[in-house]
Amino acid sequence: MKLGIWFTAILVFSSLVFSQSGRRAKPITSPVPAPVEEATPSAKTEQGEPPPVTAEKNQDYRCTDDNGLARILDAGDATERIVSAKEADVRAQITKKPQPDYTREARRNGIQGFVALKLLLAADGKVSRIRVTKGLPGGLTENAIRAACKIQFKPAMKDGQPASMWVTAEYAFRLADSSIFRP
Repeated sequence: MKLGIWFTAILVFSSLVFSQSGRRAKPITSPVPAPVEEATPSAKTEQGEPPPVTAEKNQDYRCTDDNGLARILDAGDATERIVSAKEADVRAQITKKPQPDYTREARRNGIQGFVALKLLLAADGKVSRIRVTKGLPGGLTENAIRAACKIQFKPAMKDGQPASMWVTAEYAFRLADSSIFRP
């Protein structure tokens, strides 16, 4: 009888020692250095999206040819003729204003509001400067600036000549307007 109790006790204790948690043991391998990859474009640049830029309030930006942004550091071009809305014979008219897209980050964080920009509509028919007056986080300000770069307009006229003119553009970002199926 004593022998049966000892045998049972040994069985119980040995089963506790050799039991597993249910996880499989990973085989031990020697560390192999990972192959060094050449500089490859990230997923965002493969889709044609430019690298992220953080736009700040009261800073001037200009559009680049690769759909990016560049901060303008100089004070301005002295040869450019800029007229106010009161001085212009004919004000600048925006003919096409593309809407910016929501970013995944902003949609995920539930960011809503509006971005206010001042645009210098140049006499040559291009947006030459963009100044942020009110921005939003999550890349929405940058998307609004990129959309403002694609604005098409008729330049202002002063004394029969095209002239540059500052205008204000606002972009509203509402989650109800954005699609959950977009990236």
